[in-house]
Amino acid sequence: MDLGSVLVVEDSLEDAEAIERALRHTHPEIRPEFTTRGDGLVEQLLAREALPGLILLDLNMPGLDGHGVLSELRGRAELDDVTVVVFTSSTSPAEVDACYAAGADSYVYKPVNFTLFRTVLKGAIDYWQASRSVASHGPPPPAAHGQP
Repeated sequence: MDLGSVLVVEDSLEDAEAIERALRHTHPEIRPEFTTRGDGLVEQLLAREALPGLILLDLNMPGLDGHGVLSELRGRAELDDVTVVVFTSSTSPAEVDACYAAGADSYVYKPVNFTLFRTVLKGAIDYWQASRSVASHGPPPPAAHGQP
């Protein structure tokens, strides 16, 4: 798994550009890759030497939509360790529930305002990086209370 790689599944060129600019500003060490369609994505991932550490997944796409992609991703044990963050404009509670039920690791609303967009995306990436750090290194040792 390549923890420096983020795969962005986004059909809107404007949103993809905003994601790229935001990541370049907040996380220059991240190497984003972009695809505009979900069709064949699982097969492409399985053919890679290294999986991306994170997938940012839009829901509303032509062809296989984000729900279908999520279902296919979570249907393959080889992709269990890939974190999937649904990053979409939908705020429907039913949509959120359906994504979590299908195996999304997180659901993040895509704001229209770029400053807020960048802040929200930064928070999602920071959280993912922190959770990966704990998973690979374990939790910090307990603090010694009252010990010299």
